[in-house]
Amino acid sequence: MAYTATLGATRYRFDDLRSLMAKASPRRSGDELAGIAAASEAERVAARYALADLPLQAFLERDLVPYEDDEVTRLIVDTHDVQAFAPVAHMSVGELRDWLLSYEADAAVLTALAPGLTPEMAAAVSKLMRNADLIAVAAKCRVASAFRTTLGRPGTLASRLQPNHPTDDPAGIAAAVLDGLLFGMGDAVIGINPAGDSVADCIGLLELLDELRRRFDIPMQSCVLAHVTTSLKAIERGAPVDLVFQSVAGTEGANLGFGVNLALLREAHEAARALKRGTVGQQCMYFETGQGSALSAGAHHGVDQQTLEARAYAVARAFDPLLVNTVVGFIGPEYLYDARQIVRAGLEDHFCGKLLGLPMGVDVCYTNHAEADQDDMDVLMHLLANAGVNFLIAVPGADDVMLNYQSLSFHDVLGLRHTLGLGPAPEFAQWLARMGLLDGQGRLPPPSAGSAPVRRLLGAAR
Repeated sequence: MAYTATLGATRYRFDDLRSLMAKASPRRSGDELAGIAAASEAERVAARYALADLPLQAFLERDLVPYEDDEVTRLIVDTHDVQAFAPVAHMSVGELRDWLLSYEADAAVLTALAPGLTPEMAAAVSKLMRNADLIAVAAKCRVASAFRTTLGRPGTLASRLQPNHPTDDPAGIAAAVLDGLLFGMGDAVIGINPAGDSVADCIGLLELLDELRRRFDIPMQSCVLAHVTTSLKAIERGAPVDLVFQSVAGTEGANLGFGVNLALLREAHEAARALKRGTVGQQCMYFETGQGSALSAGAHHGVDQQTLEARAYAVARAFDPLLVNTVVGFIGPEYLYDARQIVRAGLEDHFCGKLLGLPMGVDVCYTNHAEADQDDMDVLMHLLANAGVNFLIAVPGADDVMLNYQSLSFHDVLGLRHTLGLGPAPEFAQWLARMGLLDGQGRLPPPSAGSAPVRRLLGAAR
């Protein structure tokens, strides 16, 4: 089915729903690389006019990726909650945008709506929104999750402490973990991207983190971000696995490129839950996503990268995760060319994930060959914090020396908490107080080498 819109004397035609969605997207280098982007800003505006008038029901009648060819499409269609969708079933995409921004669409209403929205609907409405709209609606979406800490509560901003090391050296990792803990990082997860993917190395890192947790009685969850099959083998060998990690994408083909399918993820979810290692909850899956992954795998089916990113959230949603984050600028400028595109993508991803009911975090990051710098990341982290992001990722000095990209530093997240009056997860905040790391007003100041709490932690670490 073709769609049309007229601007001035020019009539624009969009051959199908895939084309309409792609051409309505904000400018994206990945869509240009795929040859599906709007040829001009005028065509982009025309596509948005046509998209605004499109009934939401159209997304239930026309699959962007064929049902018979793709298990992600089948998951989306087969699990759609018609009853939850009913309050907005009569709306167009433009009407949904206006309603989402209304007072009527409060946190409780949006929580009830989430199972009724498909990823394609969320992606479509985001294409009609300014950045401020994405922030305003996402800030109303509250999605809590729990394992040993409770994440997503109002007034909190959690962090993943990412102590990567290029050779997985235990001393180097331990030093980075200690540094992060002294800044109050790690309440979302202490998560290591391993340099290798052997089962033995994975188990060694898991045991290192679990010993740290038990030694200092830290309410935290750990994760070694190995492939899901490695985590499954570690579980079989009795390793202390808290969270099972996997990168996921929005099409079956892209997930096969990651070496996974829904059945394998289901097996891992069941294995991790059977361990019952959580204390305040048992949500034990951790997923990472990123715009451009399906295109880089040659499995995008002519669909724009932002819509495919939203479809990845359907995969994550099926497994009740503790954590989901988009690694927004990690894939590179081939997909998000500059700071403007990275900032926009981060806000889109967070909005779509939250609207679909996911506990969303963001790795505010870029690669050194992108047209972006740390000032741009400062802007994005402040925007996301105002949008109610569940957690951000922090690495020593904002420079990941193993993955070779730029993220946020421990100091960045600490400063953001102070500026906006946000705290860590409540269980983690209690631990910080117990360790004497908070000042007289309940704040966590930057650590000083001579302070009594730091001396005590260093002494215990030895």
